[in-house]
Amino acid sequence: MRIRKSLVPNRFLHVAAVAGALMTLALPAQAEDWRGWNIHPPGYPNSVALETFAKEVTEKTEGRVSPRVYNNGVLGAQPDAIMQVRSGALDFANFNMGPMGPIVPATNVLSLPFIFNSVDHMYKVMDGEIGQRFAEELEKKNLIALSWFGSGARSFYNTKHPIETPEDMQGLKFRVMNNDIYVDMTDVLGGNATPMAYGEVYQSLKTGVLDGAENNYPSYESSGHYEVAKYYSLTEHLIIPECVCIAKSSWEELSDKDQKIVRQAAIDAAEMQRKLWADRVEASRDIVLEAGVKINEVDDKKAFQNSMKPVYEEFIAENPDLESLINDIQKAK
Repeated sequence: MRIRKSLVPNRFLHVAAVAGALMTLALPAQAEDWRGWNIHPPGYPNSVALETFAKEVTEKTEGRVSPRVYNNGVLGAQPDAIMQVRSGALDFANFNMGPMGPIVPATNVLSLPFIFNSVDHMYKVMDGEIGQRFAEELEKKNLIALSWFGSGARSFYNTKHPIETPEDMQGLKFRVMNNDIYVDMTDVLGGNATPMAYGEVYQSLKTGVLDGAENNYPSYESSGHYEVAKYYSLTEHLIIPECVCIAKSSWEELSDKDQKIVRQAAIDAAEMQRKLWADRVEASRDIVLEAGVKINEVDDKKAFQNSMKPVYEEFIAENPDLESLINDIQKAK
């Protein structure tokens, strides 16, 4: 009996197709290895919270998404990291909203001095409908904000003397983050604002290139700035939220199930960070006090607040569409 040659390849093709389908079913889904940016050192509240976020995502997605946190800003300064997350070159990050202003103008509202009356006020605003408005603005720039960290209240510190009134800032050179609002804020108080990379501040304080800077207790302590700038004055002029932000391209590659897992992990990380932050503020305060830092309360902050009137007026003149947002934040209870 003669076998028709045309039947042989068809059978082999059928067997190969079935075998291929079975192999595809047997193989696990390819893992997404996410890289995450963080400016803070290991052990810092934000770092611990981000690493917990990464672990929770890895475990609950069963390895389909496997984030890794790179601490100490080793992947670049924040402005560079923002651009990398927007482009998808990095997958996630913890960003302070201060340097975000040049890219997402609405976030400049969060940098207005004394826009929040307390850290709790800031959390209430950002966890609600107003926070969602900011998230929508970030998404327009390819950043998905999933939750909000705290960064405490920022105050001025310097190498010269306590600051109790705006007059005490006259002529002093202060490092500020790279945002025109901070430059204007410092200038109207009588200081000389100097935008500078965070990593350059310690040496600049030590050599006299700078007289001071402004930051929260944990950053003041962990950076070692307290070693060279011994006067910390509780102006508490800025209370700026931070985000856990995901690259939009990375976010859209996730299934609905994994998006829910990642979002919940970010919310859990924020809850942890806020608790760790409050504990760290107390610990950092104790450390700098023991090192001989002179901390002074500012008895009358109204002099500082009143000085901000031209900053607000100029901001609203340049951004009239954001005035209602400012009013809504100030009215929120």
